[in-house]
Amino acid sequence: MSKSLIARARQRLEQETGCRPHPWGGRISVALVFPNTYYQAMSNLGFQTVHHLLNSREDTLCERFFLPDPEDLAEHRKTNTPLFSLESQRPLGDFDLIAFSISFENDYVHLPTLFELGRIPLFSADRGERFPLVLCGGVCAFLNPEPLAEIVDLFAVGEAEVLLPSLVAALKEKGESREALLNHLAATEGLYVPSFYEISYKPDGTIDAIDAKPPTPQRVRRQWAADLDETRSQAFIRTPETVFSDMSLVEISRGCSRGCRFCAAGFIYLPARERSLNALLPQVEEGLCASSKIGLVGAAVSDYSQIEALNRQIMDRGGHVSVASLRIDSLSAEEVEALRVSGHRTLALAPEAGSQRLRDLINKGIDEAQILDAARLLAEGGILNLKLYVLIGLPTEEPADIDALLELMARLREVWVTTQKKSGRLGTLTLSVNPFIPKPFTPLQWAGMDEAKNLERKMKQIRSAIARMANCEVIFEPVRGAVLQAFLSRGDRRVGRVLPLLASGKNLKASCREIGIDPDFYVTRARGEDEIFPWEVLDNGVRREFLLSEYRRGLGGMLSPPCAPGCRRCGIC
Repeated sequence: MSKSLIARARQRLEQETGCRPHPWGGRISVALVFPNTYYQAMSNLGFQTVHHLLNSREDTLCERFFLPDPEDLAEHRKTNTPLFSLESQRPLGDFDLIAFSISFENDYVHLPTLFELGRIPLFSADRGERFPLVLCGGVCAFLNPEPLAEIVDLFAVGEAEVLLPSLVAALKEKGESREALLNHLAATEGLYVPSFYEISYKPDGTIDAIDAKPPTPQRVRRQWAADLDETRSQAFIRTPETVFSDMSLVEISRGCSRGCRFCAAGFIYLPARERSLNALLPQVEEGLCASSKIGLVGAAVSDYSQIEALNRQIMDRGGHVSVASLRIDSLSAEEVEALRVSGHRTLALAPEAGSQRLRDLINKGIDEAQILDAARLLAEGGILNLKLYVLIGLPTEEPADIDALLELMARLREVWVTTQKKSGRLGTLTLSVNPFIPKPFTPLQWAGMDEAKNLERKMKQIRSAIARMANCEVIFEPVRGAVLQAFLSRGDRRVGRVLPLLASGKNLKASCREIGIDPDFYVTRARGEDEIFPWEVLDNGVRREFLLSEYRRGLGGMLSPPCAPGCRRCGIC
């Protein structure tokens, strides 16, 4: 074992405040692994929440593992030091369960490295009785688990608060063999054991059938917490090594009812739920004991029904408020003032597209006047800089839509500059351009992703135009990373074999060629309306017919109202 790596782990522990695991002995032990660095992991609220939930039980203990930082990874390999836990420096093989928390598909590429360092075979078929079971949870587990189906033994399909009690109860049956335990787990609601499902393919490579072996259900139903007031999700551990080191995070809501047709989070977390103000205030007060700033977390923070009251309660207690982005059509002067007083110099809006035609296609439900009014409200409220998120490569996108985006940016700049000159300050407008990726369980899952060469051409046009606008800048999500994300998020279980090649440094095309698959089959190909999707081994509660009707409405330029409780259009609210 490397002394420097041990010292590094202990230094991080000394810097932390908050939750600590139980001592070893007589408890189910869980190795909670985040497939990225400590900095990224400790910025993830879901990862922190699972760690807290497990260590709040008397019958379990949970310790954390991370992808080593680049310099630490070199030290691991130089000294032949296996991957070890942060808390007790134990190896992965000492634990009863290895649980990966995965929120981002591109982190799949780190799995071969983590298994190699952990001295654990990557593919489940190569692991016998002496190895712990490998579980995957997090957003990716109930968005599309199939790319990891030959690696992971079981997936937690849904929210941890509901799933963990039954999972732990099954694991306590220590006398069972691996096969018997998997049989038990496969029959448990919300747990997906891929080895119990056989996938057959048509000659064209699309899925012919998904067959479940008894006693497993044909489709695994996503589990979700009906009452968020009975749960807590916040930053339970504080550390200076995180992007949120200056604030305490509190989740105020989960899901979104807006129905933006490109947004996976808007569908896989339905029904939209929120915590009551009475439930949140004790968490806010606890957070303010550690930091003067409260970071509000949710897919639709501005839509929280008591947002102004919550902001006021935080500020009345001497605290400040932080949010990631704002809703264009629900922004208020009071909310802007709360954020200004809290020290925000930069805030973000998401018009998503420049033309009204494309905004209607994705069901954004806003027009240009609302976008300009929101920018004016922020400028008048004393916010110095504005960031704007947009997508390119949406279905049916034409050159005129890119022109409309640039025209919108010019008008936004005019509003921003004119308004800010009155106060004698002039900030920066930043356009963040992201390639559209058709995600599972959304109405646009039938669409293909735009080709890389088209995206690059559009980016070049945008870059050139923005360069001529004073006080404006543009940043782009790299096309290569977006293509990889599309490949991994839309793939079936055959794509998992590419991961060791990607981890070795080969690019996507070369890796796919080596194992005999075509990346365009997964990335740019439009799907047939009757095609079986790999992820339909899961049932997230939203009816396929509803998603397809929304896809057709989008292509026809028709808007849809938000999903309301009891409306039953989507099948779950």
